[in-house]
Amino acid sequence: MRFFVSSSRTGKKPVSNLALAIALATGTAVLSGVVAEPAFAQREKKEKKKPEAAAYSKEFVAMFQPLQAAVNTEGGDVVTAKTQFPALLALTVSPDEKNATGGLIYNAGAKTGDQTLQLQGMALMLESGKVAPEQVGRFNFIAYQLANAQRQSAESRVFLQKAIDAQFTTPELTVADMQTAMAESFISEQRYADGLNYLAQAIAKAKSEGQTVDETWYRRGLSVGYNNKVTPQVYEFVTGWVIDYPSATNWRDAINIARNMNSFEGPEMLDLLRLSLRVGALQEKYEYSDYVEAADARRLPKEVKRVVDDAFNSGRASRDDIYLADALQIANGRIAADEHELPALEKDARAATAVLRTVVAAGDTFLSYSQYPKAEEFYTKALGMPGVNTAEVQTRLGIAQTEQAKYDEAIATFRKIGGKRDPIARLWAAYATQKKNASAPAAAPEPAPGD
Repeated sequence: MRFFVSSSRTGKKPVSNLALAIALATGTAVLSGVVAEPAFAQREKKEKKKPEAAAYSKEFVAMFQPLQAAVNTEGGDVVTAKTQFPALLALTVSPDEKNATGGLIYNAGAKTGDQTLQLQGMALMLESGKVAPEQVGRFNFIAYQLANAQRQSAESRVFLQKAIDAQFTTPELTVADMQTAMAESFISEQRYADGLNYLAQAIAKAKSEGQTVDETWYRRGLSVGYNNKVTPQVYEFVTGWVIDYPSATNWRDAINIARNMNSFEGPEMLDLLRLSLRVGALQEKYEYSDYVEAADARRLPKEVKRVVDDAFNSGRASRDDIYLADALQIANGRIAADEHELPALEKDARAATAVLRTVVAAGDTFLSYSQYPKAEEFYTKALGMPGVNTAEVQTRLGIAQTEQAKYDEAIATFRKIGGKRDPIARLWAAYATQKKNASAPAAAPEPAPGD
């Protein structure tokens, strides 16, 4: 997004006294603030009665007025006037003097196309504290434009944030536009983490205020994060994106980002592809093959049959595919015996003397057979046993809880997971959140008056 500074001249007529004609960079309108009769500072100590605080000193007015005439009069010698600004600044003490000098310097810069002067003048007016409250945001945005044009990145961000805080907008400019510009300012300096953190904070604020977050914010965040390998911020944008915009295409992209940014082993890939199947993100034959390989028809035959059937029935893989057809044949040949052994496995895993391997195997088996309460039971038991692969078991516990619509518990479980499985857990937590949001009852309409 690009913001431009325009230079507008003041009117042809001279402006008397301390008139400040400020040509605003965000438009062509000229605003004037006129002090009809300047009040001189009474600095003599001989007066018996202490005078009221004055806005301008005599010395200041004596120097200011000729310079004002030179700057604001058509054909005035602005170039010569500019050389006297340092001396005027030395006399500029009070807030009113700072405001007047800032306006004069800004106008001189606008007339001559000197953006350095424009910025100096605008900054001085803002420093004075005399800018009308309704114009504070506007003036800070102008200062941002000017500083940004001069590549003063740090200074420009200070002004931009103040414009954002003041909720400054125009018909062509929203607060969201400015927040995007702030994030892009960091990104342009390759401060990717800072840019993504700022954008994430803007998203969180918008959500807290009940606003809909534009999808482009998510896409920009995940694009910058993915291309520059900024973790874990990239996963925050990915998960926020699929929660708010949960299409199968978006889910596929989100899962592929996790796959491409990590080197997952079979157990991790299995849990990620389990999610892919649930969100409709399995599209290619090789993805089904990866799933079958990770699950293993000899170990989880029921799950492999379910996956291969989906590949064949959806037409994403041909029934003539040798690898998938062989896996299906193996799975079909083992399911009956496997199901026959389930009661014995359940009994062994519940025994007080059960070893970790048996308990985890029970959890994995019952998860693959979609018997989620039993899977949850055995994974919970395994987590209390020494030597457990905590992250793996927590992931599968969260899956079992999600499938039982225990969404809050599942989300809490996934949030405990770190390390290599962190991206997988984040995506599963996003899925649980999506399911939770979809199952939430709609708010009841308010009763009509008189009901």
